[in-house]
Formats: sequence, structure tokens, C-alpha cells
Amino acid sequence: MKIYLLCSAALAAVATHAPALAQDRADADCAQSGDCAVTTGSEPSGDGIIVTASRQQDGVVIEDFTGSATVITARQIENRQTRNIEDVLRDVPGVAVASTPGQTQIRVRGTEANHILVLVDGIEVSDPGSGEYDLGTLQAEIGARIEVLRGPQSALYGSEAVGGVIAYDSGTYDGLGARIEFGTNTTVNGAARWGTGGDVWDVSLSAAVVSTDGEPNAREIAGNGVRDLGRDSYTLSGKANLDLGENLRLRAVGRYVRTQGDFNEQDFAFGSPTYGFVIDSPGTDFDNESLSGLIGARLELADGAWVNDVSVQYTDANRQTNQPTGFPSSTTSDRLKASYVSTYDFGGSDHAVTFAVDYELEGFNNVGTFNDRKQSETLSFVGEYRYTGELFDVTAAMRHDSNDLFDDATTFRFGAGVNLTDSLRVRAAMGTGVKNPTLSELFGFFDGVFVGNADLQPEELVSWEAGVDQSFADGAARLSVTYFNGDLENEIDTAFLPPDFVAQPFNRTSTSTQQGVEVAFAAQLGTQWDVNLAYTYLDAEEDGVTEVRRPQDTASAAVTWTAPSDKAAATLVVRYNGEATDSDFTVGFPPGVATLDDYTLVNLNARYEIVQGINLFGRVENLLDETYEQVFTFVSPGRQFVAGISAEF
Repeated sequence: MKIYLLCSAALAAVATHAPALAQDRADADCAQSGDCAVTTGSEPSGDGIIVTASRQQDGVVIEDFTGSATVITARQIENRQTRNIEDVLRDVPGVAVASTPGQTQIRVRGTEANHILVLVDGIEVSDPGSGEYDLGTLQAEIGARIEVLRGPQSALYGSEAVGGVIAYDSGTYDGLGARIEFGTNTTVNGAARWGTGGDVWDVSLSAAVVSTDGEPNAREIAGNGVRDLGRDSYTLSGKANLDLGENLRLRAVGRYVRTQGDFNEQDFAFGSPTYGFVIDSPGTDFDNESLSGLIGARLELADGAWVNDVSVQYTDANRQTNQPTGFPSSTTSDRLKASYVSTYDFGGSDHAVTFAVDYELEGFNNVGTFNDRKQSETLSFVGEYRYTGELFDVTAAMRHDSNDLFDDATTFRFGAGVNLTDSLRVRAAMGTGVKNPTLSELFGFFDGVFVGNADLQPEELVSWEAGVDQSFADGAARLSVTYFNGDLENEIDTAFLPPDFVAQPFNRTSTSTQQGVEVAFAAQLGTQWDVNLAYTYLDAEEDGVTEVRRPQDTASAAVTWTAPSDKAAATLVVRYNGEATDSDFTVGFPPGVATLDDYTLVNLNARYEIVQGINLFGRVENLLDETYEQVFTFVSPGRQFVAGISAEF
């Protein structure tokens, strides 16, 4: 109820201030606020381009996008004092987050966690073994921004982009910036960024670190719920660009991330009073390490109308778990990807065509179980057409994947947008997605516990959406409403085979359906107030049964006040997560279904500039000390206090 009251109050405030919005907008310092342009199907942002919305190298102007996207700017991340990227994603329509120590899952529009392509500085970072990327290991760097595309993007990006794309960009930086903060549970969080450049080159280096003693995540039953789960995470990254003449640019990106942390096991000892529950598990921890890099070159010909780009990227990911009473494991995964993209822009005719070739080789080895590297290979061809006019826009894309382990697949996406008036736009899109089985699903993970299934077939999604975007007060405010509908065939699920209940994946013969409505509203009230609201209604079912960890209702409200001359600022963020279901292993195998109660999280933060470029800041997370579970029997953190200092030169 709290979230609805806050949303109502914010809407009332906008209505009250509507006559003054246009003049206030004209007087606003957009460069300072970073909230000038408008995203399609979402909220205003300071970035006018969606880079990932097209294989065209320069991306898509937000107003011309025919799908649904959200751009979270560096300014918004700073205002909300975001440290874990997973937190700010809770403010995106259509996104559901379920986080536990060692695993953070993101679901978009009811699809699975391994249906989302995650790009970090243009690099695919998911683990080829599981098909997922633990966003809990992604720390916000100074100056970073995020793009979220909702709906199938397989026609552009292939297997992983069934439900959408999350793209994290560390950005570029000029100068020196740093912050350090201290908080509850002996938490220390710091980041630093340095960048410089000349007429034909630029380089930036970034570092982030977080260390915490943590707190318990087991319920207080049978003596459990007393073990603190600590975590240490380190990130180093760098970016560089070099112009070799007017038409040729070289680029390079590198990133190293290591996360060490504790986690608790579930009790599967038959007859135990805590059977199926999370229990304190001393000595149980994980160590994740990844190294990734990308090099690329961009060549412009025909006075910039013909752009060619070639890139090679590589990711090496290692994960080790220690479970004295469970199943310790050590996995290594790698991905090599090479891409060539060529775009010709017909200039005055407003037409552009793009052709791309992708080659991808993924490898996975469970050391101690396989000791034999498994791999898959894919060669893909992409064609894309875009028309951008004053009254309407049209996009079409098609991709053909040639797979060595599966049948070849062809996916497509079509979209159109029409500007009915200067302030009203309608849009619609339809697309298909294909998700190949992961290497662990094909070949297994633990002998005799989780075995593979070489006969698995790819999952296939057909989805469409229709939306309307209405601007108010010369673009100072925007309301977007989108309806989406999707059918997923061959969904991969897990069966527990008797008599030993060995887990094995299989393709369902029924259809998984996802439909719902996304609502986003944002307004800049003069130079001092920014309001962002989001709401999602989701109906996700498999053969008529609600799918787990997909709440029917989610909502968020973020209100930022900025003092004149940016001397101080404060932000209130309220996030509502509705009732959801989850697997209940307390009843045995196969698991039953449990209900996760709804919850509301309130975060409040503020900052004050003591001298130019140096700010003191503080925040309270989970202000109301809500007790809640994002995953059944895994207790989430309580109230947290943080204070720190930041500087930019």
C-alpha cells in the first residue's frame, strides 16, 4: 500500500505543477541534471541514444525506437547512490530481481534468468556453463550507465537475448574521481576513476571494492540464523580509444572481477527438523573470478555513410565452491567471439541497412567431474533494415544461427512507430527468440546428482507488444504504457528422477505464457525535482500454473530533490515487490510450491557539497527494516546505514 500512496502523491504533484512545467523546463540546466532526453517506453534520461537497440554502430535515437527500453543514466545512479547494479534494475518496468549470496537472478517479462543477454562494456559476460551472469558481482563504477531492452532481441544478438538485453557501460571519464563509504556490518565500499586524453586518444581506468562481514540469511529455527555471510569483491577495468586518421578508430576494453563470499546450504538430510530449509553452513563459501577483454576497429568510408566495425572479445570465468557437507565444485568457462558489422546509411532518404557476421565458441569444464572440456560453436548472419522518418519509423531484423550441437535457427524482429502528434506516439513490435540449452544442461553438473540430457532442444519464444508514449509540457514529463504477450515452447525444466531423485533437465511439451502491462511515468519539475514511477503487472504461467519468482505486481517510485547550484540533493526510493511463488523443498522431492509474501523497501539518501567537488553523503537502505525473502527460506538483509565522502577533480 505504501508504494501506491507515494505514486498517487507524486502524480498529484505533477498535476499541480503542470502549468509551470514548460517554463521550468526551459530554465532547467540539462547538462547538470542529466535528465533531458526521453526513453521510449520508459522514463526521461540524459542519454539520447540506445546503443544496443540496433547492430548499427551508432545505435538508435531514443525517440525513434519501436520497442521498449530504459536508459539509467550516470546521474540517476549517482542520485540513488547505487552500489550494486541489481538494486537499480528493480526500478525498471518488466524486471524482477531475486538475490541471494552467490546468486542474483534477473527475469524480464516473465522469462527465465538465463534468457537475458548481459553486456558489460560490449562484452558478453554470462557463464557459458549456466547461461547466467551473477549481477550481484557487478559494482557500479563512477560515470557508468545502463540500458535495458525488453522483449526478444535474438534477431540481433542470438541465443541469450530471448527476454531482453541488459547493457552496462562504464562510460568514459576526464579527470579524477573517488568515493569511500562505511556502513552497517563493517561494510566498506570504495571506487576510483581516472581518465585523460588528447585530440586523437583517450584512456580511463577504474577500480571498485566492497568488503562486508554481512549478516545471517537463514531463518531463526533450530539454532540457525546466526552465521554472518561476508563478501569481498574487487573490480579493475580500463578503456582506451585511438584515432588513426579521420576515418579509423581503434578501441580496447579490459575488465577483471573477483568476488569471494560465504553462502549457506539447504538441508536435505531426511528426517532433519530443518529439512529443505536454508541452514547455517560454516566453511561454505564461493570464489568467482573473471577476466574479459575486447579489441575493435571502426572504419568510416563514403564520407561516413558506410561504417565497418570488426571486434574480437574473450571472457574467461572460473567459479569454485567449498561445501564441506555438500558438493564442492570447480568450474571453468570461456567464450571467444568475433564480429564484423557493416552499416550503410542512405543519408537524405532516411534508410539504413546493416549486415553482421558473428562467430562464437563457448567452452565449459567441471573440474573433478568431467575433467573434459565441453564446447559449442555457432556461426551467425544478421541483416537489419531501418527507416526513420518524421511521421513514422520502421525496423526489421533477421538472424540465422548455424549451430554445431542443434538444428539451425532463424529469428526475426519487426517494429513500427507512428507519431500521431508532436507529443503522442504509438508503437508495436513482434519478434522471435531462441535459447539453446546450456552446456551444463547438456552434459551435467554433478555425477549422480545433476546429470545432463544430450537430447534437449532449444527453447523458442514468439512475442509481441504494443505501446503508447504521451509527452506533456514540452517534453518535461512522459507517460508510457506497454502491453506485451509471449508464448514459450520447449521450456527447459528439471525433473527429479526416482528412486534416487537425480536431477535432469527436460523439455516441457506444454506452453509457457507471459503477458502483462508496463507503465512508466517521469517528470522534471523545474530545476529541483525529478520523479520516476514504474509499475508492472505480470501473468506468467506454465501449463496454467504460475511460474516461480515472478511477482504479479511490482512497482517503484524515485523522487529526487536538488538544491540550487547542485549544492545538496536527496532521493527517496520506494520499491514494492508483490506476492510470488517459489519451490518448496521442505515437503521433499519433487518440491512443492510456497508463497513468498509481498514486501516494500524504502531507501533514503542525501548528499551535501562541503567545498567544490567534495561531497559528504549518507543513506539508509530498507529504512523500515522489512523482513522479507526473495527466495524461499533465504532471509534478505535488514536495515543498513551508510556514510561516506566523494571527490571529483
